[in-house]
Amino acid sequence: MPLELTTGIQLYSVRQQMAKDFEGTLAAVRAAGYLEVESASLPKKPASEIRKALDQAGLKCVSSHRSFTDVTRDLDATTEFEKTIGVSYIICPGPGRKNPPASGTNAAPLTVDDWKYNAEEFNKAGEKLKKAGINFGYHNHWVEFQPVEGKVPYEVLLELCEPDKATFEMDCGWVRVAGQDPAVLMKKYPQRFSMLHVKDFHLPPNVSFATHEEAKVTELGRGSIDYRPIFAQAAENQKITHAFVEQEAFDIPWQESLKVDADYLKSLSI
Repeated sequence: MPLELTTGIQLYSVRQQMAKDFEGTLAAVRAAGYLEVESASLPKKPASEIRKALDQAGLKCVSSHRSFTDVTRDLDATTEFEKTIGVSYIICPGPGRKNPPASGTNAAPLTVDDWKYNAEEFNKAGEKLKKAGINFGYHNHWVEFQPVEGKVPYEVLLELCEPDKATFEMDCGWVRVAGQDPAVLMKKYPQRFSMLHVKDFHLPPNVSFATHEEAKVTELGRGSIDYRPIFAQAAENQKITHAFVEQEAFDIPWQESLKVDADYLKSLSI
């Protein structure tokens, strides 16, 4: 595993399997070769039960994805829950809105003002979580790279989120879908990224911005994304603490897919 990291996986990968058999799915994740997990789409259970199941499976949950509402309006309850799980990071995987639309109405595209509002809220959340011994961060998809009013939202966040309050978890797959290069971003913004999501897609040649139809999910090493230069750049000027496989969907049996991904990371050299 590059950077001497522990092999990890984002549990969103097995959201459907967890809903049917939580403990059995965790055992399969461990059997595929993972030791660390990042939580998302967990079943509705008390934190103590989830922690017990993770411990029994031999998995350590080091990070959790929580919604914008969870990390703003419901931050106290979110913090208590995640402290029981034992995480070091709470990550928000999507933006909120300064003025949410009325129920039943279509939301307009986010404005630069919305993105500035997100940065303000993330700084507040990060400051509070820091006192609880937890790091706060933001996870991108592709929308953050679509220019708005002449600005790139991701760059707005990187500029306005204070480094001591908010880190960034780069989803390398979605960065590539958006036509960007994860290594170039890391070089431009040294020390801002502390975690990576690692996934692969079959992408059109010289992609500038792929649609969901064009970006075909596959296993690591079987698609268009070469992770060697990405990890090489991370080793040069980032402090990456964790990297998580995220398998958006399965095109082969899921347990086989997870093992292909784990084996790829373990054999990857930079």
